Amino acid sequence: MADQKVLEAQQWVNATYGSVAGYARCPEDGRTGWSTMNSLIMGLQHELGISPVVASFGPTTLGKVAALGEIGFGWDRNRNIVAILEHGLFCKGYWAVEPDSYGWYTGVTRQAVKDLRANMGVPEGDGTVDAKLFKCILNMDAYVVVAGGTDKIRGIQRWLNGRYWQRDAYSIGPADGIYSRDVQKALMIAVQYELGIASPNGNFGPATQSGLRGRNLGPGDSGVFVELFSAACVFNEPIGDYRTNQRSSYDSALSDYVKAFQRFSQLDANGRADYPTWAQLLVSMGDPDRPAGGSDTRFEITAARARWLFDNGYRVVGRYLYDPPGSTLDKEIKPGELRTLFDNGLRVFPIYQDNARQLSDFTYTQGYQHALNAHRLASGYGFNRGTVLYFAVDYDATQDEIDSAVVPYFQGVSAGLAGQGKKYVHGVYGSRNVCINVTDKTFARHSFVSGMSWGFSGNLGFTLPANWSFNQIKEFQVVNGTDTFDLDRDVWRAGSDPGTGSVNDPSGPADAFIAYIERLYDLAVAYGSQDRSPSQLVMEYVRHSEYGNKDPLNELGWWFLIGGYDEGFVSYADARGMSVMKEFKDPFTGYDLGAEHLMATANGHFLTPQDANRKTANGGDVAGWGGDLMTFFADWRNSEEQYASGRAFCAAKLAVPNVASSFGFSDMIEDADGYLLARAVRGGKTIVQAVRDHYDGGGGLRRFNDFFAGRWGTSEDCKAAAHNVLTAADLTLGLARKQLIMMAGAMLPSVLQNLPGGSDKLDSFELGFVDAILARTGMESRSLTAYRANHARYLRAARTRRAARTTGRPEN
Repeated sequence: MADQKVLEAQQWVNATYGSVAGYARCPEDGRTGWSTMNSLIMGLQHELGISPVVASFGPTTLGKVAALGEIGFGWDRNRNIVAILEHGLFCKGYWAVEPDSYGWYTGVTRQAVKDLRANMGVPEGDGTVDAKLFKCILNMDAYVVVAGGTDKIRGIQRWLNGRYWQRDAYSIGPADGIYSRDVQKALMIAVQYELGIASPNGNFGPATQSGLRGRNLGPGDSGVFVELFSAACVFNEPIGDYRTNQRSSYDSALSDYVKAFQRFSQLDANGRADYPTWAQLLVSMGDPDRPAGGSDTRFEITAARARWLFDNGYRVVGRYLYDPPGSTLDKEIKPGELRTLFDNGLRVFPIYQDNARQLSDFTYTQGYQHALNAHRLASGYGFNRGTVLYFAVDYDATQDEIDSAVVPYFQGVSAGLAGQGKKYVHGVYGSRNVCINVTDKTFARHSFVSGMSWGFSGNLGFTLPANWSFNQIKEFQVVNGTDTFDLDRDVWRAGSDPGTGSVNDPSGPADAFIAYIERLYDLAVAYGSQDRSPSQLVMEYVRHSEYGNKDPLNELGWWFLIGGYDEGFVSYADARGMSVMKEFKDPFTGYDLGAEHLMATANGHFLTPQDANRKTANGGDVAGWGGDLMTFFADWRNSEEQYASGRAFCAAKLAVPNVASSFGFSDMIEDADGYLLARAVRGGKTIVQAVRDHYDGGGGLRRFNDFFAGRWGTSEDCKAAAHNVLTAADLTLGLARKQLIMMAGAMLPSVLQNLPGGSDKLDSFELGFVDAILARTGMESRSLTAYRANHARYLRAARTRRAARTTGRPEN
């Protein structure tokens, strides 16, 4: 939407400086942006005698503005300079001067500057502008909370500005509530000032490292270093459900957060601000000399090198599947090398890199072809089904490049692997920002973070991705007798990607679960229930422990939702050595799935199939997606301070991989799979056949599309069903809402929608649910399209081969 005051600024600056050497005209569209600010900067440079002018407020411009002294009420040495300042204020949203008074620093201008300074966190003073403030007026930083920002982070930004703004090395930063590269640098410079470093530069150099080694803080400590440390903790939250605040005293709450951060970062969980924790909070590599059980290298691991690695504490090695044509690095895995690794107690994680060092290396088509090649090579080496293949982004990709090229590349990777039956799962190697985006938008299973590239913009102002498995922290040369080779040290996160310790294993990730279901089914047949099918008995057994309580005030009263379970069969199966399997690995995503929730969902949909009207909901839905949506709604209402928008809350937390949530990514998979398994059993399959076809026969490749098409069919019906789950006057749904929403301390949706603006809020939340479902079907649709195209090519090639054998014609 055009702003009249911004349009006036654009028209004035173009008319006044359009003929100046080097000047670049800005669009006259009434929309603020860097082009307008740069034009104002170039106009200022002309007034300062700088020629030619350039689109940068650099040291020369800063120095010449400083020579003017403070600009304030009544300053009239150069009316055009005052007019530039006033136009800049208007572009930042401040009413700078009355009409026809441009060029005069009036009381209105002074008040605008006071407001600006207050928002920044610096003293209002007399409402004057110095060189640093002038530079801020002509940039695109915001000094109020913007979308995605928080008051908590803004408070720290204002605190930093207020304490350090007059220090030479400190640049006034934004106060927009967003943790960014500039904010991280500002914090580092603040730390350096407090350490007494003569010339702070924002780099994590030897003097900073040495100073922080002497700042081991813990409960009972107080002062500015606790404030700086706790601010760094805020910038790295959340850690699961743990959050914190900036504070001046180190209390037990801060210690609890620090322990969670240390566990997440693979540090000693002592709850103290020791050096490794300071380092991990401030830079992506952390302490490069801390213990690291992982490594990666382009060099062959011989028997002698494998023994050295094991003796020095390494247990997993990243090795390359491929060395592209023209490369002189000779980095791919060598014949017999995997056997050497395994025989010496080491595991391996495979990396695929085909150049991957510039923007042009990343397109959807290249990703798809690279996935086919990676699949072929990994299969040739014998890597087992379910192995994570890490595809590399080996340069500092910006956000624009990630959006336009890197994410499409990984969509191609996902499609290519799906086209081969998803034998392998994709992971990502790159900066923190690359890993976060690729995971969020393509569901990468694990992230291998290029942490030692601490200067990458993608590693500054970003937290460790929630699904990190390896963090590359240091490159060094190993000297082992007469042998030398380069090695990267990688922190290996406990409980993440285990790597692989064998090859050519014919079993799949879900085979144990399939065998478990088959054993249960055989027992159910032998048990011979008169009123329950063997498939129903299997569903009940798996879910009975967690989702079988008869108390209506506990676990939603599953007896009311989907009935009780056959206690006789539970005893019968237990007596024959069975127990509840809690989880198993999904072969298509690599994520662990909860077998109990899966079978409770299947049991619910089996006993209470969906209504003919897809817009309605029933108890079967509550056993799956509907119940999860109710719980998630309660979480949103209890988190409204952080997420006023229900749609934004869904985007941040609903079925997002590796984000702590009551409706997580695995929950969504279990809801989809439970629905599809129930439908298959109702269609005549046994639960064994349904499970085998889904997890070992490729059914899971299209789970979200089949779930959406079967349950809703259209986004309108999906939205209506979500609304029905949350508001319909139905006994079963009402009991569920009482249990899952009211007893969680949240307002019922029916109450919310009757409050002023409440209907729009509820609508936003329901649309967020639809968004989440459609996003996942869209990802699968791209994979399935690629799969079908690849399969069609395969059939055409097969026909060509058959024709060649028949006619004797040479093959193309």
